[in-house]
Amino acid sequence: MSTKYAHHEHLGHVVFITAAAAIGGFLFGYDSAVINGAVVGIQKYFHVGPVRTGFVVAIALLGSAVGAWAGGGMADRLGRTRTMQVAALLFAISSIGQMLPFALWDLAFWRVVAGFAIGMASVISPAYIAEVAPPAYRGRLGSFQQLAIVLGIAISQLVNYLVVELAGGNVNNPLWALQAWQWMLGACLVPALLYLVFALTIPESPRYLIMSGRTRRAREVLAEVEGEDVDLDARIAEIQHVLRTQRVPTLKDLRGPAYGLLPIVWIGITLSVFQQFVGINVIFYYSSVLWQSVGINQAESLLISFSSSIINIVGTFIAISLVDRIGRRPLLLIGSAGMTVALATAGWAFSAARVVGKSVTLPDPQGMIALVAANVFVLFFALSWGVVVWVLLGEMFPNRIRAAALGVAAGAQWIANWAITVSFPALAQWNLAATYAIYACFALLSFLFVVKWVRETKGRKLEDMG
Repeated sequence: MSTKYAHHEHLGHVVFITAAAAIGGFLFGYDSAVINGAVVGIQKYFHVGPVRTGFVVAIALLGSAVGAWAGGGMADRLGRTRTMQVAALLFAISSIGQMLPFALWDLAFWRVVAGFAIGMASVISPAYIAEVAPPAYRGRLGSFQQLAIVLGIAISQLVNYLVVELAGGNVNNPLWALQAWQWMLGACLVPALLYLVFALTIPESPRYLIMSGRTRRAREVLAEVEGEDVDLDARIAEIQHVLRTQRVPTLKDLRGPAYGLLPIVWIGITLSVFQQFVGINVIFYYSSVLWQSVGINQAESLLISFSSSIINIVGTFIAISLVDRIGRRPLLLIGSAGMTVALATAGWAFSAARVVGKSVTLPDPQGMIALVAANVFVLFFALSWGVVVWVLLGEMFPNRIRAAALGVAAGAQWIANWAITVSFPALAQWNLAATYAIYACFALLSFLFVVKWVRETKGRKLEDMG
């Protein structure tokens, strides 16, 4: 067998196990967007207003923050693949619970459980992918996490649309003994079981295997993912040297002179916060309600949400093709600039909304401009911050603190996501145009932050980070 052939064979295997691990991202995307279609159904079924609805939608994100914080330590104690299996089981159980709630607080509880599972997966998937991916392909393979997220968003939007169509165009219509929105939430069971199956088949991370003393198995996995033409003894010795000079990371290891934390940890936290404070998940959690609020009917609003998901996928593929060519930093800068313009434009368009009786409409051309601007925003986010932040979080931290630092950064991301999600219904009711102007300001600040603080990581070994 030629070296070239072996290389492609091993790369194909790495692509498979990376894609399997990234199903955790699919769960994140699926759960994020499935609630978009169910929001109106929940409001009418439980007779609640926008504030309590926002609480139920957003409370999953608090569970995700706790899951992300716990996931890093669990991954170092139980192993990467075992942690994935626990997350998959929790998500499967919560899907059934969300499908059959007997009260609003019961639905909120199961959303917290689902969030905890997704938080775990959000930490372990990028860390695992970074640890099995050869350095030359790590950016593209790390992008699988975000690709899985956007595929999960798109598939859930499509499922939502099909369920509503089967139910006669209304999420509160009965469908096989339940209301349509309940089937939307219950459908999460399918990807959860798929994640469990794949988590039971992929190999453990070679770094964790060496950490736990299973060097022979680590050699086998390294041969599988990097090829036997690589000097396996040197790779194992390199990892062992790094591990000998470190211990299992804890939150104490993240302490530093910069307001109590190491500067690199603050950079990771700030990247995570900016990724959410530009308001991207407003599009995926509330776009159905958003478009209905400006005069578009329920079924068409779900179809528009699906079209935004397709644009999200296109942008993600653009990022995957560029992240190892032009680097992480240029993509972030391009994305920040594009998002700033798009969000400011959307804010201007929404300022023209008119209230006629109980309905709200956008006149021409502002209605079309708002729709185009929202989708341009999604495109620029997808080709930059959506992908690159996950890639950076998987690779930017030194080995000795990677799991703990990734857990803190991901936890910050979930808290920021929660803050945006829980506040949007009230902010939109107050002033939709001003809300989008605020998101535009955060996009501009994200550009300045990257210019000042973010270093390029393209092509560097994980052992060289720090």
